[in-house]
Amino acid sequence: MRAISLLVISFILIFGCSQKKTPISQPQTWYKGNLHTHSYWSDGDEFPEVILDWYKDHDYQFLALSDHNTIAQEEKWITIRKDSMYQSAFQRYLEEYGEKWVEYKVDSGVTKVKLKTYGQYSEFAQVDGEFLVIPSEEITDRYEDKHIHMNATNIQEKIDPLGGKSVAEVMQNNLDQVLDQRKRTGVPMIPHINHPNFFYSIDLEDMQSLNGERFFEVYNGHPMVHNMGDSVHISTEQMWDLINIDYLENGKPLMFGLATDDSHSYHQIGNQWSNAGRGWVMVQSDSLSASHLIEAMESGKFYASTGVELKTASVNSNVLTIEVQAEPNVD
Repeated sequence: MRAISLLVISFILIFGCSQKKTPISQPQTWYKGNLHTHSYWSDGDEFPEVILDWYKDHDYQFLALSDHNTIAQEEKWITIRKDSMYQSAFQRYLEEYGEKWVEYKVDSGVTKVKLKTYGQYSEFAQVDGEFLVIPSEEITDRYEDKHIHMNATNIQEKIDPLGGKSVAEVMQNNLDQVLDQRKRTGVPMIPHINHPNFFYSIDLEDMQSLNGERFFEVYNGHPMVHNMGDSVHISTEQMWDLINIDYLENGKPLMFGLATDDSHSYHQIGNQWSNAGRGWVMVQSDSLSASHLIEAMESGKFYASTGVELKTASVNSNVLTIEVQAEPNVD
């Protein structure tokens, strides 16, 4: 039921409050994607190529590998842990992708592997019109004991976290860096606030204070992010409602809600691990390109889900009509 609730509320906000009253254009295509993913480039536990192939095999059309404070352009070697699970995973990686692709060395029983850069793994994985890899960075900052993370999707240059004298100032400083890069380069890119309830670092007032932010994670699949809140902290869904009440009262554009899986763990599966496939967005776009996807999302032509997919969706005379795609063997 949580997936249905998230899905329906997303559509009411995105389409029901839109200024456009015409039906959604039918010739456009729905594309499924995840905007928050981690690999060996930061604190994930798998190679980028393997991760990309997992999403391709599970019917995603785009993915942003958003590792912490990097855009995967430099040279980086990682050491394979001695745990048999990771040793076995490396052997599967080597067998699957081959000695010509995998650059590694073994010294005194320690295996080190050179990671493929964004340019290498994106060229390897992308298929025109079928699968897109979008450059991304999770700008990872702190204020005192607060964890303040923001994704920048379709980023062109690495952004270093700026810090600040409060949670709100840290957020705004890093948000401004993304918006400035977008203006300077002319390349469409979007920042979004990640998991505000992670260590309960970002509160409602911090979110309401932002200028220029249009997206945040109303759902994040990591087990430590407290989407539902607790006895003293509101849920991210409640936060979303209150943000937009404030934004409407103050003449700000609406804040859109995203679902992401924030995947880190690819070898251990379960509720205590941050696994792939728990949350995504479906974007209705003219084509599978970063610029068109971002344009569509900024126009509200998307929905976020943790399981439900739609067969049809339209808005006409401010009336939202949706039809849910039936799943086999589900009543």
